[in-house]
Amino acid sequence: MSIIDKAIAAITPPESEEARAKARAKAEKAAQPGDWLSQILTHHREIEAQFAAVKAANDPASRRAEQKKLGLLLTAHSIAEEAAVYPALAADHQVGHAELAYQEQSAAKMEMGLLERVDPMSQDYMDKLEHIEGAVAHHVYSEEGTWFTKLAESASSEELALVTARYSEEYARYMDTRP
Repeated sequence: MSIIDKAIAAITPPESEEARAKARAKAEKAAQPGDWLSQILTHHREIEAQFAAVKAANDPASRRAEQKKLGLLLTAHSIAEEAAVYPALAADHQVGHAELAYQEQSAAKMEMGLLERVDPMSQDYMDKLEHIEGAVAHHVYSEEGTWFTKLAESASSEELALVTARYSEEYARYMDTRP
């Protein structure tokens, strides 16, 4: 982690686990079975589990394999959100949130690319991985705690159906899980 990253982290500490749990519970309450939000919540949990799998890997080849899985999940998830959910946020008068979300996901993709250039068994690697994990956790907190719950409450049923269809389509396209 760079000196600037460390300074920013000291000034703006991450949300507490309690705050994150409250945000997740709020989003789970707003989600409907099979809708875009329930899919996103599932993917958020999968991403969190994959960060743990990367950390738990105890040799370079295993760590790189788990890192590759993490990258795949993060990219599929971000592409689906960028194509389906963020335009809906903008249409729902949350343009600032949509723009910030795009920026945060772009930064995460870049950081994941930089992680590939670091010795997977080094402390620098773990520091960078934890930095990425913290940024993703903050992003998830914003989505689950306010942005997506507001969208779920205020958008029309037609808009939400479109978001569900587009999110599913884009995630499946990237993950190549189409029937």
